[in-house]
Formats: sequence, C-alpha cells, structure tokens
Amino acid sequence: MTDQVPVDITNANDMRERLRLAMKIVEKSPVVLFRRLPAPDTKLVYVSENIALTGYSAEDFLEERINFADIVHPDDHERLGQEIESYAARDIGDYTQLYRIVTRDGDVRWVEDTTTTERDADGKIIFYQGIVVDITERKLAEEELSRSEAKFRRILETAAEGFVMMDDQWRIIEVNEAYCRMLGYDRRELIGKKPFALATEEFKRFLATHAAERLIKSKIRVFEGAYVAKDGRRVPVLIHGNTLFDEDGQQLGHVAFVTDLTEQKRSLLLAGEVQKSLLPKRPPQIAGLDIAGISIPCEEIGGDYFDYLKQPRGSEAGDDLLAVTVADIAGHGVDSALLMATARTAMRERFAAPGKLDEIVDDLNRTLLEDFSTTDRFMTLFALQLDRRRRELRWVRAGHDPALVYHPDADRFEELGGEGLPLGISDDWPIDVGHADNLPPGSIIAVGTDGVWEARNARGEMFGKERFKTLIRKSARMPAETIVQDVRTALYEFTGGLQPEDDITLVIVKIVTRA
Repeated sequence: MTDQVPVDITNANDMRERLRLAMKIVEKSPVVLFRRLPAPDTKLVYVSENIALTGYSAEDFLEERINFADIVHPDDHERLGQEIESYAARDIGDYTQLYRIVTRDGDVRWVEDTTTTERDADGKIIFYQGIVVDITERKLAEEELSRSEAKFRRILETAAEGFVMMDDQWRIIEVNEAYCRMLGYDRRELIGKKPFALATEEFKRFLATHAAERLIKSKIRVFEGAYVAKDGRRVPVLIHGNTLFDEDGQQLGHVAFVTDLTEQKRSLLLAGEVQKSLLPKRPPQIAGLDIAGISIPCEEIGGDYFDYLKQPRGSEAGDDLLAVTVADIAGHGVDSALLMATARTAMRERFAAPGKLDEIVDDLNRTLLEDFSTTDRFMTLFALQLDRRRRELRWVRAGHDPALVYHPDADRFEELGGEGLPLGISDDWPIDVGHADNLPPGSIIAVGTDGVWEARNARGEMFGKERFKTLIRKSARMPAETIVQDVRTALYEFTGGLQPEDDITLVIVKIVTRA
C-alpha cells in the first residue's frame, strides 16, 4: 500500500472560500482585473467577470470574439499604441494610461489602466497584468473644474481691476494683466515679489503700524494705499483682500483685488483745492491779537472747518466783534465736505447779521437741522466771540471739545467748557454761553478738533492733550503762526508721517496787548 501525504481539507476549503469571496468583491466593483501575453501575441488570458460593465462578457474577450483594442475610442487609439510601443522599447513594464472606451451601448467611458509585468528568471516579460478602473465621473469633474478655472481666468484677465494672488508668506504667485498694466511691470517681474515692497514710503509706514497689522491679520480687509510704479509714478489704490483657507482651516494664501484710484484721486484733489479756497486766506489783522489757523484733512477733502468772522455791533468804524469758529462734521470725506460747505454758507450769513451769540447759534442750528434732515450727520461747533473794547470773551460749545486757555504768568491751563448738543440734532436744547474777561497779554487760546489730540502713532498711542499742553507751554513766547506750525511738526514726528485717521484743525489766538 502506497503511503499518502495527508491533506488538510479544512485549510484548502478555507482558501477556496476566501478566493471565491475575493472574486465576488471584484465582480461587484468597478475595478477590472486582466492578464495578457506580451507582443506580438497580446491575447488576454484572464479578465474578471465585471468586464461586463462594458456590455461585453469575459468570454467575448477570452475567446477573441472581440479584442480590447476594438473598444478603445478611435481618437485615443493611435496615442495609446504609441505609448505602449514606447514603453516596450524602453523595457518599461509598469505604467499607467488614461483613455476612453466605447461600450456596446455606445457610451463613452474614461478609464485608468495601470499595468505591471511578470518576468521569468531571465528577466523576460512573460505577462502583462493590471487593473482598469472606470474614472468617468472623476474625469468629468476634472473637465468641469478645468472649464470653470478657464472661465475664472478669462474673467480675471479681462477685468479692469488688478488681481493678485499670494502664498502664505505674501509672495506673489499670480497676477492679471490689469495689475501689471497698473504698475508697469511684466508678469515675470512681479512673480515672487511681495506687494508691500512696491509701496510708497508713506504706505510702508502705515503697514508697520499695529492698526495695519491687525487689519492684515483679518480674514477680509479693505483699505487704501499707494504703490510706486516701475516708471516712478505714484499709484493710489483701493485694496479688497482676503485670506484663503482649506477645508481644515489651514491658511493657503491671500488674494486681493486692487483698484487704481488715480483718476478718482485727481478729481478729489481738485475738490480739495476748492475746499481749501473756502478757508480763510490769512488771519485778520487786529490790534492786540495774534491769530493763526490750520486745517489738514485726513483724505483729499474733509469735514473740518474754521473761520474768522466779523460781527457788526454798531455804526462806529472798527467797533466790530470778532468771532472765531471751529467746526467738525461727523465723519470725513466727500459727503462731510459737502455738508461743511453748506454749513459755512449758513454761518457766514448769520454771523454777518446782528445778534447775541446764543441767538446766532440757535438760528444756525435750526438751519442745519433742516439741511441735515436727510442724513445721519451732525456738526460740532466751538464759537468764540472776542470783544476788544470790553476785553471780554464769550463762547458757545456745541458738542465740541472745550477750548484751552494758557496763562503763562501762572503757568496754568483752563478749559472753556459749557453744555450743548452738536448742531443738526435737535431744535430744543438750551444754549449755554460762557464768559471771561480781562485776559492778560500773553494768554493763548487754542481751539481745535479732536483729530489733534487723538492722532495715533505706529504703536497705537494717542498724541493726547497733555502732549498738546506741553507743546503750547514750550512755544508760548512764539507768534501764533509759529505755535500752529510747531503743533503740525510735532504731530508729524509723533505719527511717523502716517496719514491721519481724522481731520486736524487748530486755531491759536494770542493776546498780545490790552485793547
């Protein structure tokens, strides 16, 4: 009796069951397995049953009733053949190809064909094998994305606004034609640069501030700046920027649309010149008084205003009162400037007529209440009336910061305060008239807007009234014009030359001699 090797039937059955389950999984999946001979005989020796997704059975291919090459899309046939010949010539056995097939029903499907090789002991290829996966949905999605990207690129390239895309280090990775044209650079010259390197010195100082740092760190930001073009031109811009994040919240980079404001700024500069013409050309020459004033808008035009107005008191020549007015429309820019022009006309008309200071301000308030009724704006006012003959001061403070009086002989400051709402809000409020007399020679009256003491430096610190007082004290012996210019210089040095955030207006009245 011949000895027999025992066979573990249980283990063999288990292996067969695993193989059956694996094949069942394959047949239910979109992944087709294949195995074929190398050229010249490229016959399929195996293909999984799920090839039926093409409308043909595995037997159709194995019995060569149809060849796989027959279902390759005609437009891909030549390319596919050239790729296979190239791989074979270079003895490359592992490769991936993308192409289309046509099913029995005429449907066109995209497939990804990943092929590997099996070699004999001499390294000769004896079989090609691999998988073919239907990637039609992925391919359609990619094509749709490609079309969408092409459409988006056409929009950006034809946009009148500049577009710039930056990485997470703010280096430019893409720009459109409008951005290049705006700055006069070729695209290749801009790629890799940081936009802030093109900024004017003034814009760079702003970008170094804490306020700018907070702005840039925000997801969405809108701010104005100015670049230096390749030919040296200053290009004012409006920047709408935002930060890009992936679906996990990781920062990818930044994008910005940049609008060239050159023409708008040119128009605003012209408007600014017109507005400057509305301010006093020179201070009044009045015996016993030294007066100077200045107004600096934070934009091309602003909402601050000051004026010197003579008020008739009687028929005697030279017996007029002098009113010094400093006003501030809420906000700044074009709309504030237009409202201020309206208020200037109303003030000049009313101060030119007789009346007590409280009556004049009350009439002015009623006029502005009507003019401002369709807006959300109002106007603060400090009206200072100087009576040289009686050596008196009267003032009305309508929602404005108190004026300051410095007494050099006692080295002390006092405020010219009082109650009062801003003008243009209500027609029912009591007007408080302040009064002072016998100001000695050397006394200095300073009437300003909050843009002076609320000016900020790069660290976000305010100039403050204490610095302002120290400056007045230090310059007390100087003429009024020198004091005004000293304040202007101090503000510039304190802010580092940053564009002010608010309009700045200051009038200095210095008592030189007794009337």
